[in-house]
Amino acid sequence: MDAVQISHVTRTFGSVTAVDDLSLTVPQGSIYGFIGPNGSGKTTTMRMIVNIFYPDRGEIRLFGDGRPENSTDLIGYLPEERGLYQRMTVQALLEFYGELRSGRGVKTEVARWLQRLDLAGRASDKVETLSRGMSQKVQFIATVIPEPKLLLLDEPFSGLDPVSAEAIRSAILDLRRHGVTVILSTHDMHLAETLCDYIFMIFRGRKVLDGTIGSIQDRYGEDTIRVTASGGFAAVQQLPGVDQIRDLGQVQELRLARSADPQEVLRALVAQARVTSFSLMKPSLHDIFMRIAGPAAEEANHANA
Repeated sequence: MDAVQISHVTRTFGSVTAVDDLSLTVPQGSIYGFIGPNGSGKTTTMRMIVNIFYPDRGEIRLFGDGRPENSTDLIGYLPEERGLYQRMTVQALLEFYGELRSGRGVKTEVARWLQRLDLAGRASDKVETLSRGMSQKVQFIATVIPEPKLLLLDEPFSGLDPVSAEAIRSAILDLRRHGVTVILSTHDMHLAETLCDYIFMIFRGRKVLDGTIGSIQDRYGEDTIRVTASGGFAAVQQLPGVDQIRDLGQVQELRLARSADPQEVLRALVAQARVTSFSLMKPSLHDIFMRIAGPAAEEANHANA
C-alpha cells in the first residue's frame, strides 16, 4: 500500500500557480525527500497532504482510500514556521501536545525523547529560554510523540548544529525502521542524497525529478570528473571536452561534453599538472539540482524562450 497518492493536483493563489498538475506516489515505510528552490511548491504540496490547503483540481489519498481530512490522526506535521507556547515548560508542553493528539498519557515517551535529544536537563525550563536549535528539537518531539503513521517535516535540519542534526537524522531512520513514512523537505542536497529512499524535485510548480537517487543519476550517465591536481582550478582551464568546471577548493568537478573522451581529458591534464586523483562519476544531486534550477539553466531557458 502507498502512504500518499497525489493525482493531477493543481493549486493556485490568485494568478500564481503554486502546484501544477502534480502526480506523485509515496511508498509506505519510505523516506521521501522534497527538494526545489524557494517558492517552487514544496511547502504548498505538504500543506495539501496535511489538509491545510485544498487542491483546486485533482485528488490526494492517504493509505489507500483515506482522504487527508479524514486521516488527521495518522499525520504528524512539523512546519517550517515553528510555533510553541513560549511560557510553558518543556515537559508540560510536550505532555500537553502528546495527550491532545493521541488521547493517552505520554509522560514516559516524553522523558525518553528528551533524553535521546539531550534535552532532559531542560525539561523544567520555559520554552522561551531555549535556543533556536533546542526549540526545534522540542517541536520535533511534539510532532512524533503521538506516533503518526505519516510524518511530514518541512526543513527539519535548518539551524541545527551538527550534533543535533545527527540526532534528528538518527531518529528519522529509527522511525522509518518502525514503519513510519517520512516526507521531508530540505535544501541540503548531500543530506537528501544520503538519507532519502526517493527524491522528488519540484520547480516552478511542476515535477521535474522523481525516483531513487540511483535512477535519477542514471538519466545523466557518468559525465562528471572529480579531480585533484597541482595548480588547482588554474590547472583544469582549457581542457578539451570540458563543458563546465565547478571549483570546490581543493577539488574540481568537470562536466564533460556529450562526446568527450575522459582519457583525452586525463592525458591533457597530466601533460600540464601533477594529478593526485581523477575519477569518473555520476553527477551528484547538487549538480543535478543546479543543472535544472541554477543560474546557467536559467540563462539557457531565457535564451531558448
